[in-house]
Amino acid sequence: MPLSPESFLFEHDTETGVATITLNRPKKMNALTFQVYEELRDAFRTLDTAEGVRSIVLTGAGKAFCSGGDVHDIIGKLLDHPLDELLDFTRLTCDLVHAIRLCRRPVVAGLNGTVAGAGAVIATACDIRIAAESARIAFLFTRVGLSGADMGASWLLPRIVGHGRASQILMTGDFVSPSDAEAWGLYNQVVPDGKAREEARALAEKLARGPSAGLAVTKHALDREASMDLDTALAWEAQVQAGLMLDPNFRESYEAFREKREPRFD
Repeated sequence: MPLSPESFLFEHDTETGVATITLNRPKKMNALTFQVYEELRDAFRTLDTAEGVRSIVLTGAGKAFCSGGDVHDIIGKLLDHPLDELLDFTRLTCDLVHAIRLCRRPVVAGLNGTVAGAGAVIATACDIRIAAESARIAFLFTRVGLSGADMGASWLLPRIVGHGRASQILMTGDFVSPSDAEAWGLYNQVVPDGKAREEARALAEKLARGPSAGLAVTKHALDREASMDLDTALAWEAQVQAGLMLDPNFRESYEAFREKREPRFD
């Protein structure tokens, strides 16, 4: 596996096909640095086509998932940067979200403890979120004098919780309780503290056993079709689904049904 990051932990289970990225600054609640942003972006770009990787878990070490940008290492330093350098940074943060969404592998977030600021957007960019009972989430940007339109948050969040809820969450910057986040669809599941990573891993293993091409198209469709009208979406789905019927996984599902066994998808 051609991935050896310095700013977070990486594991690849070759038996299950699950790759695990663990943010690893637990004493600072896994706050992000410039290096973390860059290495995370590069990691998701690599994992998009990495051999043997079929799904990804993104989680954090210690008592937090991610508290956002490091106050001193990022926010403090940005105060002295000119506009062109600030734009380089904001484009970097957006590139990370773009890399997560373009990655054809399913990405499951295991959210433990605080999920805030950029950490909240990164979690939202994942396909599925499994959260601990203590995992409060907040998009804090307006609280530091910025807008809620950060790293794609104003595109991602309304598609999950609806326009009204997204307006409230992004404008107030308030923390959302795990129970509300689950009720609103922002969290797919809330589990007892200490179980989020374990449950995220179990779900990632299930997805890793699925048809890789079919899951990749599903992920792509959920983003792409958001800007299509119905006729365009139906035409596109007809095209890609017909193509997948030529994929060996389609035949394998039929053979597995005939033989009364679980399919062995590529």
